[in-house]
Amino acid sequence: MSITRDEVAHLARLSRLALGDEELDHLAAQLDVIISAVARVQEVAAEDIPATSHALPLTNVFRPDEVRPCLTADQALAGAPAAEENRFRVPRILEEDS
Repeated sequence: MSITRDEVAHLARLSRLALGDEELDHLAAQLDVIISAVARVQEVAAEDIPATSHALPLTNVFRPDEVRPCLTADQALAGAPAAEENRFRVPRILEEDS
């Protein structure tokens, strides 16, 4: 299957590209090579080959989640300049629209 010069001109119009006659001929040849390469890849893809997202298998390098001791809310808020309802109190930076 090859792409014609008229099809390239149509794609150029859809893309709002102004291409000259030489550019259309040049791009038609290049797009034909690209389409042929994609067709060859599609021929190779077999149904007995499982789909993969990576060429190499990936393993998780992170440690498993585990509960560890941490600060209580009171300990965390002890050094805060201001606290309210068990939360850090910060200055308002956005005004509310009424």
